[in-house]
Amino acid sequence: MPPVIFLMGPTATGKTELALELAARFPVDVISVDAGQVYREMNIGTAKPSCEVLRRVPHKLIDIVSPWERYSAGQFRKDALIEIEQSVNQGRIPLLVGGTSFYFRALEKGLTDLPPRSERISQALIEEAEAHGWPHLHQKLLKLDATSAHQVSPNDSQRILRLLEVCLSEGQRASDLKRAHLGDPLPYQIVKLAVVRADRERQNEMI
Repeated sequence: MPPVIFLMGPTATGKTELALELAARFPVDVISVDAGQVYREMNIGTAKPSCEVLRRVPHKLIDIVSPWERYSAGQFRKDALIEIEQSVNQGRIPLLVGGTSFYFRALEKGLTDLPPRSERISQALIEEAEAHGWPHLHQKLLKLDATSAHQVSPNDSQRILRLLEVCLSEGQRASDLKRAHLGDPLPYQIVKLAVVRADRERQNEMI
C-alpha cells in the first residue's frame, strides 16, 4: 500500500517547521489535520501557518469553511481522503500534519455512520448551552453516555452537541452504536511521527 505520513503533536512543538523541512527534502504534499485551521478568518489561537509559509509550501484543508459553518470529523475524513488520493495518484507522499487527535483517529480507523441530525433537538441543546455553558451539557452527556463524555473536552461544543443529539433522538448511547458498527480503516500504509517538547513548561509559555 502507498505510504501516508502522520505528523502529530500538540501546539508549539515545531510540527510546521519539521513539515517544511520534509517538504524541502522529499516529494510530500502537506495536508492539515486541525479542527481550528479549517475555518477562514480564525487565525488567533489556532497556530495557523503564516501566509509566507503557505506560499512556500501549500497546505491543504486550511481556510476551507466559514466560521459559522459546521465542520465534522466525518467531513474532514471525506476531504482528507480526496487530498490523499490526489497526492498518491501524482506519485507523491501525503504528509498529514496537526494536533487534532480525533481527526487522526477518524481518518485511520474510520467513523460510524451515526443517525441523521435532529434540528429540533440541536436547537434546544444550543439554547441550553447559551444559557448554562457547554460544560453543563458535558455533564448531561456524562450521565447519558459516560464513555463518550470521557473522550471529549467539556468545551468541545460540536462533539458534545452531536453525541447528545444521538442519545436524545435515538435513545441509545453513541458509544454503543460505534462499537456495533465499526468504520472503514484507512487503505494506506501509515507512518506515524510524534513531535513533543521535553520542556512542557516552556511549551505552555509558547502556546
